[in-house]
Amino acid sequence: MDLKLSRRSFTVGLGAAGLTLGAPHIARAAAKTTLKLGHLANEQDPWHKACLKFAEEVARMTNGEVEIKVFPNEQLGKETDLIKGIQLGTVDFTITGESLQNWAPSAALLAVPYAIRDLAHMDKVVNGAVGAKIAENVEAKTQLRPLTFFPRGPRNLTSNRPIMTPDELDGLKMRVPNVPLFVSFWQALGAKPTPMAFSEVFTSLQNHTIEAQENPLALIKSASFFEVQKCVNLTEHVVSWIYLVGGAKKLDKMPKAHRDAIIAAAKTAGSYERELFLADEKKLADELKAKGMTFVPSDKAAFAKKGHDAVVAALNPEVKPLFEQILAIS
Repeated sequence: MDLKLSRRSFTVGLGAAGLTLGAPHIARAAAKTTLKLGHLANEQDPWHKACLKFAEEVARMTNGEVEIKVFPNEQLGKETDLIKGIQLGTVDFTITGESLQNWAPSAALLAVPYAIRDLAHMDKVVNGAVGAKIAENVEAKTQLRPLTFFPRGPRNLTSNRPIMTPDELDGLKMRVPNVPLFVSFWQALGAKPTPMAFSEVFTSLQNHTIEAQENPLALIKSASFFEVQKCVNLTEHVVSWIYLVGGAKKLDKMPKAHRDAIIAAAKTAGSYERELFLADEKKLADELKAKGMTFVPSDKAAFAKKGHDAVVAALNPEVKPLFEQILAIS
């Protein structure tokens, strides 16, 4: 080969390997695959930051051959729209949780009162046999494949007086989301739960239509409930998680190297989100205390025991055995 010609040889990336071609040949670059990830959180939320980490890792591990564009703030639609979008192939990834129970009954277990005790228990459940069954049910019924999971802030009861045991609820007028399971649970504990739109809660607390409400710390702060509530009672009655999911059909059509990169990147994103989540929960607690709220320890075992039968009665018969298995995991 002519020396001048050989000096003009060049390298193009092909997966993880490099392929050297002489100048007379035409180099064909690998086609880039662009995928869309839509979700409901804002840009400051740990979920969004974890999604950006996911996209970054996928790009790095595929040498830029797979690009994931992240769309926060419901830019591509609300949660249900995104689920349907993945099923239709117009969206590729999203973050979703118990909303999947509209298709897959076992997804209800992602947010059941006193099913999950704490993060350590959650890890054992999600990464174990029960979690595998839930994930399999989700994929079979929805064609969405769980790739990793993000913990959610525990739901706590706020009020204007300390509440440490179920007996201290005693007819407490409180707001709950329009979820029959939540209504049944709080009724069994002795409260008077009222389903109400979240947008109406602050005013209803202000004018004493209701006396209490329950939500994670992030929503307690963002809704300024510290202006109308004195106590955060640490009931932690719902410790839940949410999945980062991808379309199973789309993933299965991808080259194995790309699919493996996506799975590995999702695990990295899950670990990254965990760090952000824990730091965020501590920061939120400090901020609410600084706003004048008192954090009250609650007898969670007593709440769980008194509400157990109501929870079981409200669950779909199909998922009751899984619920009991979750409780049995130590």
